[in-house]
Amino acid sequence: MGEHTSTLFPAQIIDQWAGLGIDLPALFSAGRFGERLGIRVAEASPDKVVGTLPVEGNTQPYGLLHGGASAALAETLASIGAMLHAGPNKIAVGVDINCTHHRAVRSGIVTGVATPAHTGRTSATYDVTITDERGKRVCTARLTCALRPAAGGQQTAEPTSEASPAP
Repeated sequence: MGEHTSTLFPAQIIDQWAGLGIDLPALFSAGRFGERLGIRVAEASPDKVVGTLPVEGNTQPYGLLHGGASAALAETLASIGAMLHAGPNKIAVGVDINCTHHRAVRSGIVTGVATPAHTGRTSATYDVTITDERGKRVCTARLTCALRPAAGGQQTAEPTSEASPAP
């Protein structure tokens, strides 16, 4: 878990963020929370973000995919799209999420695809479709992010070190 090195970024995104000293795969991930859930981001651009989530380990007491896990996948993918749309001088902060759960899933991997519904200067809204391995829709979600100036003019990623801070 936690391997984000296989994320495919378009060349123009890599060029836009080059030279800033920012680890794109680390920044555009769900961090440690996403690692615990097993979220993998396969493809990331402002126009489309694709990622997966294993059902195993993310179930509720009935053995079904937890709705919160679907929401976390949706928010992760949509936030990445909003951050890439905003560029390195802004941050994207989720302000509203809505998820409709259509069918239960007990095993396998679900795939989410986030696409923009609105991309502006101060906000971005992404629609997310989550499907099971048979292509059946599991969840439909929508996330709106506020786009705010980044402190110091550019985004920064959390430290990736596993070391604990000194008490």
